[in-house]
Amino acid sequence: MFADKVEKSLFFKPITVLYGNNASGKSTVLNIMANKLQIEGQEYATCNQYGIVQYFTKFVDECSYTLGEDEDGRQIGRLPRGSRYIKSEDILYEIKKIQQEQILGDGYIYEHIKRGMNKGQIEQLKNSDKMKKQMGFLKFAQEKYSNGETTLQIFDDFVEPDALYLLDEPEVSLSPANQTFLAEKINEMSRLLGCQFIISTHSPFMLGTLNAKIYNLDSRELEVTKWTGLENVRYFYDFFERHKKEFT
Repeated sequence: MFADKVEKSLFFKPITVLYGNNASGKSTVLNIMANKLQIEGQEYATCNQYGIVQYFTKFVDECSYTLGEDEDGRQIGRLPRGSRYIKSEDILYEIKKIQQEQILGDGYIYEHIKRGMNKGQIEQLKNSDKMKKQMGFLKFAQEKYSNGETTLQIFDDFVEPDALYLLDEPEVSLSPANQTFLAEKINEMSRLLGCQFIISTHSPFMLGTLNAKIYNLDSRELEVTKWTGLENVRYFYDFFERHKKEFT
């Protein structure tokens, strides 16, 4: 995947973006980092059933990294606690869990209605210790019903100060407005909480909002590129330019 790339070293800012179209390898790069750094969320990639060489492990072993220096110029010895790799499927899994909990709760009540419980008895059931936990899930699901709102809540729950976060396409399930809002939150967490983020994305809304260094994985030289020069962003620009008259 990266055999034809000229540049072999990446240098990271408080926020660094790995941009690329589908199959560019941006998610693979994040997983390699997670495995090399041994942080929570890493995924081990195995070869297929016919393979005999563990290429992923071999590639990870060939990679190296340094953690840089702290504010006093001393070499950093280890990653901060709480650092983790958060994938888009992790977020979708959390959303699915919340939705399933609501379904289970509704099903639980429905079964008691079928058994002949009246409205008053159902209300007593809802207020019982037995139902308390499930109703808590229901209340949370109602308050955070949309996938986008749940995604933002998950980031609030996961992110701690002074840690490294590898984020794989965090814009999944988010509207353009919420993508921008999340990017602004990431800027804020980097600036005020001392967090560092390495993010894979091709969302123009994320790219245009993040105060980030952007590596273009579609280029042979892994160029550092302005967001306005990226292919996916230019596609959006050209599309709306062609339809500009329809907005007047």
